[in-house]
Amino acid sequence: MGPVTAGVLQLLALVGALALVHIPLGSYMARVYSSKRHLRVEKWIYRGTGVDPDTEMTWTAYLRGVLAFSAAGVLFLYLLQRLQGVLPGSPHFASVDPAQSFNTAVSFVTNTNWQSYYGEQTMGHVVQTAGLAVQNFVSAAVGMAVAIALVRGFAFSHARFGSRGGTPVPTGELGNFWSDLVRGTVRILLPLAAVAAVVLVARGALQNFSGIHEVGQFTGGSQQFNGGAVASQEAIKELGTNGGGYFNANSAHPFENPTPFTNLLEIFLILVIPFSLTRTFGVMVGSVRQGYTILATMATIWLGFVALMMWTEFAHHGPALQAAGAAMEGKEVRFGVGGSSIFAVSTTLTSTGAVDSFHSSFTGLGGGITLLGMMLGEIAPGGVGSGLYGMLVMAVIAVFIAGLMVGRTPEYLGKKIGAREMKLAAAYLLVTPALVLVFTAASMALPTPGHSMLNPGAHGFSEVLYAFTSASNNNGSAFAGLNANTDWYNTTTGLAMLLGRFLPMVFVLALAGSLAAQRPVPVSAGTLRTEKPLFTGLLVGAVLIITGLTYFPALALGPLAEGLA
Repeated sequence: MGPVTAGVLQLLALVGALALVHIPLGSYMARVYSSKRHLRVEKWIYRGTGVDPDTEMTWTAYLRGVLAFSAAGVLFLYLLQRLQGVLPGSPHFASVDPAQSFNTAVSFVTNTNWQSYYGEQTMGHVVQTAGLAVQNFVSAAVGMAVAIALVRGFAFSHARFGSRGGTPVPTGELGNFWSDLVRGTVRILLPLAAVAAVVLVARGALQNFSGIHEVGQFTGGSQQFNGGAVASQEAIKELGTNGGGYFNANSAHPFENPTPFTNLLEIFLILVIPFSLTRTFGVMVGSVRQGYTILATMATIWLGFVALMMWTEFAHHGPALQAAGAAMEGKEVRFGVGGSSIFAVSTTLTSTGAVDSFHSSFTGLGGGITLLGMMLGEIAPGGVGSGLYGMLVMAVIAVFIAGLMVGRTPEYLGKKIGAREMKLAAAYLLVTPALVLVFTAASMALPTPGHSMLNPGAHGFSEVLYAFTSASNNNGSAFAGLNANTDWYNTTTGLAMLLGRFLPMVFVLALAGSLAAQRPVPVSAGTLRTEKPLFTGLLVGAVLIITGLTYFPALALGPLAEGLA
């Protein structure tokens, strides 16, 4: 079997598995977030934290819950790293310095998992399990909660009505953040991650709490490695689109990702919740066809990027690539070009950031594809929660553009898209490009940040552009070749991660509140049919043109210049 055929067969198997679980998992998540019943363990959590899970929240109250919980997570994880040197269960591991502690705390709380350190040499068992693994669960649950709040803003069945002067008026309530957070963690992420971890252990992934081992090498000398609860962290790392590796090599390390089967399983875990959330959306708004439209948009972009990546990496340009049969540099031979290409596209079109190969070693155009995937806003299918709400914001913009072009009423799912909604959607779109381009420009203009670049020219520029694109989009993968463990990059990428995570959430929740406060508008002859294939095409075009072209000048200076040289 040739490598191209093997890659295509892997892709078909992955699509089949995702299609198989799409309806049951998506419908289950809709029931989880719509249920009025609390599990016993959930009641214990509410009682212990002193929250009322049945209190309805406006968007401002929901946002306060998101920000307060995330701020507490940053503080706890920062202190855990600073105290690592005196904590039990962390032998031979010193406390992490302040700049890196800040960067790592922000990184894992924002679901970015950017790592400017060697995991196996820096973090002990306590920080890995009680700190990083916990944030892998709850940061993913926060993203899902925000997405569900926006879905409730659209859903007719979730309109809450109060009374003003005897007249019913919408209250704009979006549910309860604490309930959504706990349910997403307890009922969705924990069970799925537990099953995935068992499968990974069965297939050879590491799972223990051993110390440092020294083993001999065939070529002489020895190598040290430490154990850890790797499989359990790997499962939620992919399932929650987190991406932080237990080891520096991430999912290219055989302890994290031993075989081609586990490689395909990890890709499946990355994609399964973001794609299935489109079904959840369709069920909750009362029209599964609307969910299929969003799914078709995401799938079209994802499949297009996978095909383009395979083409660029299998192309035999140059004697080295011809001799290897493809661009094999930086790729694991046990995964090959096909598996590495699917993984690279999936991890950058979501907010995962895990890698089973090194993106810096991809061809110039292949590296550009990974960059563009993040620049689109990671919405095809995007991160858990963040991909859905990002695509719904793009749908709002597409509806407004269509209304301007053909003179139809700008409505989406029975809610009017007016000036306030468009301002919030536009602000959402502008935040991330502003962070990426401003921080990249500052790093290229100032003398000190340039010392971290190990490669000159277009490739070196791509390294810096990739770093801030990854941080601002809460992806976390790195292009390699850039020494990011400096005060400048630890601070600036930390700020980019914070602003890139929470400013968009502010606009999403404000949009959800504005929509929830509206009365449903009945469908009329002037309403755009958003469940049709035509709208899918319009939405794909809006994503590629509006967000993609924003970065075209920067891409022309980096990966395009390198790939066309």
